[in-house]
Amino acid sequence: MKTTIEFTALDARAILDSRGFPTIEVRGTLEDGTRLTAAAPAGASTGAHEAVELRDGGTAFSGRGVRGAIAGIEREIAPMLLGRTWTDLGELDRALADLDGTAGYRRLGGNAVVAVSMLASRAFAHAAGLPLHAWIAARAEASERLPVPHFNVLNGGAHAANALDFQEFMIAPIGAADEAEAVRAGAEIYHPLRERV
Repeated sequence: MKTTIEFTALDARAILDSRGFPTIEVRGTLEDGTRLTAAAPAGASTGAHEAVELRDGGTAFSGRGVRGAIAGIEREIAPMLLGRTWTDLGELDRALADLDGTAGYRRLGGNAVVAVSMLASRAFAHAAGLPLHAWIAARAEASERLPVPHFNVLNGGAHAANALDFQEFMIAPIGAADEAEAVRAGAEIYHPLRERV
């Protein structure tokens, strides 16, 4: 599926995640006037191979501010992105990696790059006339089986008072006939498991 996108405007701001710490939201305008928004996810547990978040340090927000990452979007990423026709998300992601020039996006911040890549994904889905989940499924040449509800049944990692290395153990009823059946199946597994722990 070949589509093209061109951004005419891009800005970023700090928003708070579910834990009350800043993360990055990017807003972009496409050549047809469509406005899109995406935000970088943020979590307490990070793996050794994850992109590095760029945080401000200091006292504000316990050092977790994102002003530096936002400045990188406005000063470097936006000028690279704007006014150029992009034909593929991979092409755009490679340009972001080249612009950063470090392993793990240490210079511009994985939080900045991920937010922009997510925005671009939404833009490509819009250009293709598809919901985001359908565009992702088509790009992966996978059968469209999204959205599939996921149920968090056991926690470990930084969020839990146990020694489990994995942060979340989840179940996903992918064989269900429809979303309602998937939700029922997940609930019927979740509740008996909860009674056992």
